[in-house]
Amino acid sequence: MKLSIVATLYRSAPYIVEFHERATIAAQRLAGGDYEIVLVNDGSPDDSLDIAVKLADRDDRVVVVDLSRNFGHHKAMMTGLAHAKGEFVFLIDSDLEEEPEWLSSFHKQMKEENADVVYGIQERRKGNWFERWSGQWFYILLKLLTGFAPPQNVVTARVMTRRYVDALLQHQEREVFMAGLWHITGFAQSAHKVTKHSTSESTYTFRRKMSILVNSVTSFSNAPLISIFYVGSAISIFSAAYFAYIILQRLFWAVPVGGWTSVMASIWLLGGLIISFIGVVGIYLAKIFSETKQRPYTIVRHIYGRNK
Repeated sequence: MKLSIVATLYRSAPYIVEFHERATIAAQRLAGGDYEIVLVNDGSPDDSLDIAVKLADRDDRVVVVDLSRNFGHHKAMMTGLAHAKGEFVFLIDSDLEEEPEWLSSFHKQMKEENADVVYGIQERRKGNWFERWSGQWFYILLKLLTGFAPPQNVVTARVMTRRYVDALLQHQEREVFMAGLWHITGFAQSAHKVTKHSTSESTYTFRRKMSILVNSVTSFSNAPLISIFYVGSAISIFSAAYFAYIILQRLFWAVPVGGWTSVMASIWLLGGLIISFIGVVGIYLAKIFSETKQRPYTIVRHIYGRNK
């Protein structure tokens, strides 16, 4: 099979039919009739699954992978890629904020540059000022805390070769951060500037972005653990110097040691640092605990449309 188009479904009912029509036209222009459209239902609470199954009944090139519950966007994408069989794979969101017609220009650039991946990147991040501001700071903090710098303002839409997808699927961690996995998998990757539309409010709230930031930092770097050592060492050196200063005051200048306020402030400061450090270690222990259980990151309930 020449081409697979992969998209996830979550509250996608208003867009599925149009997405299918436009994706079909784009696929036919590139691959003729040698293509498939893989739709992954990520436990969508609306009637996305029913609409997708009806499309699969009418179009034998549509495959619907129904997950047993909502596992999250990134894990659903990995599941869709695992079910894709095409020589080239076009991954894209189904909400029409990204255009299925990009397939042609992405594939053309891939051929011209002999790349394994051509991904979309926004010239200007979509959304209101807070969405743009929080997105910008997400990448700044990620680079600051880890030294890891994936491309900024990337979108889901990308065309990938079979060998790249196979390499990407070798990653087996349970806490999936796709932007990081896309980057560290390597191969020749090229950016393609796009303008992403706004058809709905982003589901990535500030709280969810912070959660993703913590997950990405702890998944791709041990810098927080190393920083605990350096901060602890600095506090110890400062404390030793201050203790020596107090002893000298008492022995040579007979200055009484006073100031319960400073003592209590120091206790609260050190207590807070200790608790936060234990929390950082706890996050890493939780990841180890999750990985050792070896649970599947998604569970497929049923596949519609394949092998009719």
